[in-house]
Amino acid sequence: MQHLNHQNLTETQRLTLDAAEKVMQLAYNPYSHFYVGAAVLAKNGTENRIISGSNVENAAYGSAICAERAAVVSANALGIRVFEKVAIIARGANFDTTKITGPCGECRQVLYEFAQISGVNLEIVMSTTKKDQIVVATIEELLPFAFGPLDLGIDIEKYR
Repeated sequence: MQHLNHQNLTETQRLTLDAAEKVMQLAYNPYSHFYVGAAVLAKNGTENRIISGSNVENAAYGSAICAERAAVVSANALGIRVFEKVAIIARGANFDTTKITGPCGECRQVLYEFAQISGVNLEIVMSTTKKDQIVVATIEELLPFAFGPLDLGIDIEKYR
C-alpha cells in the first residue's frame, strides 16, 4: 500500500482519478447526500478506456448501487471486462472528505472477480476530495484470502 500525493501519481492514475472526480458530481444520493465517483481503467482490445460510475441510492436502501459497481456494470454493458486499475473519490453534501473512502465489502468482492478475469492484482487508487491524501493499494491488499471464479474452477477465458 502506498500513500501518495496527486503529483506523484502516474498519468493513468491521475486520469482515472480525475474521471472519478468528474462523475462524482452526478451521484443520485437523496438519502445519504454522500457523493462517490469511481472509474475503471479498462483494456478495450489494444487501447485503454476509462469508464466511470457514481453511486445511485434507492428508497429501498438495499437496492442502492455503489459507484465502483456502477463503473464495472457500465463497462460490462460495453462488453469490456479487463481492467487495470480503479479510482475512487468521495465528498459529503457540505464537506470534503478528510480520510480516503475505500470500496465497501461488496465492491471489493466484485473488483476481485474482475481482477481474476483481468489476470492482474487490480490497483485501487483512493483519494480524499481535495486529493491531499491518496492511497494506492491492490485488491489483494484490500481483500486478503479472497474467493473468486478461479477458486470454483471457472474457465474465465471466455469472459475476457
